Amino acid sequence: MVTMGTALATGLALTTVPGTPAVAASPRRAPGDFQPPVQLVLPPPSGPHALGTVALHLSDLSRRDPWVATRPVRELMVQLWYPARSPVGLPRAPWMAGQAAAVFQQTGYLLPEYVTLPDTHARIGAAADRRGGRRPVILYSHGHGQHRGSSTALVEELVSHGYVVVTIDHTYDAGQVEFPGGRVEKYAMPPLTGEDDDPTILKAVDVRVADTRFVLEELSRLVRGRRGPLPHGLGDILDLSRTGMFGHSLGGATAASAMAAGVPIAAGANLDGSLFGPVVAKGLRRPFLLMSEDADNKPSWPEIWPRLRGWRRHLRLTGTRHFSYTDYETFMPQAASRLGATDEQLAEFIGPLDGTRGVDVQRHFLLAYFDLHLRGSRAPILEGPSLRYPEVRFIGGAG
Repeated sequence: MVTMGTALATGLALTTVPGTPAVAASPRRAPGDFQPPVQLVLPPPSGPHALGTVALHLSDLSRRDPWVATRPVRELMVQLWYPARSPVGLPRAPWMAGQAAAVFQQTGYLLPEYVTLPDTHARIGAAADRRGGRRPVILYSHGHGQHRGSSTALVEELVSHGYVVVTIDHTYDAGQVEFPGGRVEKYAMPPLTGEDDDPTILKAVDVRVADTRFVLEELSRLVRGRRGPLPHGLGDILDLSRTGMFGHSLGGATAASAMAAGVPIAAGANLDGSLFGPVVAKGLRRPFLLMSEDADNKPSWPEIWPRLRGWRRHLRLTGTRHFSYTDYETFMPQAASRLGATDEQLAEFIGPLDGTRGVDVQRHFLLAYFDLHLRGSRAPILEGPSLRYPEVRFIGGAG
């Protein structure tokens, strides 16, 4: 989870960013061989609802920032994604805010000369669709060194089927976070040892749990106040009595630890994240879903398994890698030729499973899971292996 991952292409100049894979930064091109940047696109969500979104700046006055001593309060950026009504004519939200995107592209491998980052399918500030009544709320926590938009393809799918999703930037743990006015705060955690008992990672989990608790408290305050920065109708549809959480990598560990710490989350999902701290020994009594890459490389999972006393599943998606559970699953096949990567190198990065199929499977299982536990709907695909999804192996919990 905290390693740099696999190089995208052997023999290319490499750049590493905390929490991200080693990446190709300078594809070899013949002199004069100019190619325009590839315009990346996100897969359209399949549900019936149009999407709206709004970003919020939150300040926790009860905490100093745990990573940067000069910051007297803990500041967060969160983004609410919700079913919208009549959003036509409003601008689409970018995948990442402008100044943060500039930092992201210069410190990773999706450099601006190679790719153009996409817009999302959500309209900024659209009025919420109140016709469906109050809707369950799902929190999203990103992986170490990533950002709140890292799994937007999954977020948009849930929203298109009627959920409100709140994505959290964990400041200074994220690669970059843009605040109002264009201020960008970059990654600022101390170096990691890579060990399961790394004190920095254990601290990061605790910080993220506190962030999660604070975000839910702020959302509750906004709903009670029926005023503030929320778009029209959004406060009316937030049902915080039905709250779930999912995350990738360290974000999945955050979901488990937040539930163990008593944060009011009814159901959690961990997308390929090792687990840390007390939750491994304590376990959980509420529903928890484990979805992994095509590898058996997380000792904390079999350790916690007998202590998951509520509904539980451990699913393994054949042909995937760690970053398959992020938008890299969508972006890398689009960008590979422009980066000069071969099919073999691409498979080393996100696995041999077709990226479109990989996203589709993840979307179906995550939606079914939250429909089961937040809406009480049947979820036959979670009952055991099926011909429809041969890529999904049930490691534990079926039947």
